[in-house]
Amino acid sequence: MSKTWFITGAGRGFGKEFARTALGRGGNVAATARNTSALDDLVQRFGEAVLPLQLDVTDRDAAFAAVKAAHEKFGHLDVVVNNAGYGLFGMVEEITEQQLRNQLEVNLFGVLHVTQAVLPIMRAQGSGHIIQISTIGGIGAFPNLGGYHASKWALEGMSESLAQEVASFGINVTLIEPGGYSTDWAGSSATHADEIADYKPFRDIVNEQMAQNMSPEMIGDPVAAGHAILRIVDAEQPPLRVLYGTLATQMVPGIYQQRLDEWEQWKPVSLEANGHLTCMLDDGAAR
Repeated sequence: MSKTWFITGAGRGFGKEFARTALGRGGNVAATARNTSALDDLVQRFGEAVLPLQLDVTDRDAAFAAVKAAHEKFGHLDVVVNNAGYGLFGMVEEITEQQLRNQLEVNLFGVLHVTQAVLPIMRAQGSGHIIQISTIGGIGAFPNLGGYHASKWALEGMSESLAQEVASFGINVTLIEPGGYSTDWAGSSATHADEIADYKPFRDIVNEQMAQNMSPEMIGDPVAAGHAILRIVDAEQPPLRVLYGTLATQMVPGIYQQRLDEWEQWKPVSLEANGHLTCMLDDGAAR
């Protein structure tokens, strides 16, 4: 069951727990962080099984160099976890173009860099598992997070295509979609746009609703998230998507049902837009 992992953003949060879990059962981990001192405790505890690597995932050359170093040390790469990322808070009107570009550079292009670096290795091996840390915000969207959603919806689409492209090489792709967790995602690692006063009443309502939804029992434990990832990487047929946490399992079905209901409601317009003079509805009648 021992595997070699490459984990980005391993200095804290999910990344740290994934690394601890993998190492705890005898795996090797190439752990990346912007500041490798955040990995010192792992090195002290697990020794040579840990390869600490300084990495800013927005640096494409550095990402390729880190992957190469990991492969040279351990000889193979079984599981790659693209975990590095952060949140951008602000209404769409409030976020700057540069803030959005920065968000995409980390949450999307950073993933692209690492993924493209590992794929030649995994293709040569004829095996591998790429795990993308997405979010329920890659499925649905909420106010004040438009820039963040843009990055994660793009990640979801790219990863679903990737899964189809690499399956014949024995490579699996999984999108993990967490709900609320007690990590620093909304804390010091986040970016906040300058607020426009006109949005304050709406923002207050949104914040109140979020507080109600994020009751203690809905907040996931990152340690449990770390252990759960083993169920995914050990599966004979890993899922393309898996929800993480109670909040996700309760919220996501409603998001999809709302879409299905609206699409069905507007189906006559959809068929009308097909462009033919007549089309058949479900009752078989031409309209």
